Amino acid sequence: MISLLPGIASTTAALNAERVRLDIISQNIANAQTTRGPDGQPYVRQQVVFETVLKHQLQPGAVAAPEVRVARVESDPRPLPTVHNPGHPDADAAGMVRMPNVNIHEEMADLIAASRAFEANLAVLKNARALALQTLNIGKRV
Repeated sequence: MISLLPGIASTTAALNAERVRLDIISQNIANAQTTRGPDGQPYVRQQVVFETVLKHQLQPGAVAAPEVRVARVESDPRPLPTVHNPGHPDADAAGMVRMPNVNIHEEMADLIAASRAFEANLAVLKNARALALQTLNIGKRV
């Protein structure tokens, strides 16, 4: 069987991986000031780790298609910063508050990069679809 949309699986996998990355970045931004979570601790920034997987097709002469997927979501190991804010409800006896290790500027840069990667993969998908439709139209004329 001939695939009219070669690479569609790779592009779809990349779209799914970037969607997860966008979700995690949004979660980080939303919790940038959360000093007490369900566990009583400040929010810890999460980050997505991607991996590349080679998918082998069983057809003779077929080329392995690499796919990007989410390997895991892990906590950022950087220490939690502390700020002096004696009036804060989560301040310790010295007036220090442990804050999340989320840097809004870093998250916004990651958000832009993930959005662009998502858009690029979506453009590949749209172009592959347009080419497949054009190929089908050529086949009708013959």
